[in-house]
Amino acid sequence: MSSLVRHVTIDCADAHALATFWAEVLDGRLDDDDHPGDPEATVESAGASLLFIRVPEGKSVKNRVHLDLQPQDRTRDEEVERLLALGAKLVGDHRRPDGTGWATLTDPEGNEFCVERSKAERAGS
Repeated sequence: MSSLVRHVTIDCADAHALATFWAEVLDGRLDDDDHPGDPEATVESAGASLLFIRVPEGKSVKNRVHLDLQPQDRTRDEEVERLLALGAKLVGDHRRPDGTGWATLTDPEGNEFCVERSKAERAGS
């Protein structure tokens, strides 16, 4: 059998704070043993497990890997608004007048991620 991805790991300055943001984004939960100040924190969600690890250096260039989110119970634009209210920032708006496209946001530590259209939007519902 081949390998499986156990976590997507994200370097950060504050593992607990960033994990808390992503737990809200993904409707996930932090592990019970994750606390403020810990050097790492894990978010478990239906779609992925994210591991946040504190590192001394800050982010300095664009991510080589990023997450693409697909809303499950709302439209892409509703999800963008929800994420902005949680503390994300819009850094690239690639939404087109015909409803296609995506939005690029950053989390509170500047890591890029994209929000695509929901499955219903893609189906034309």
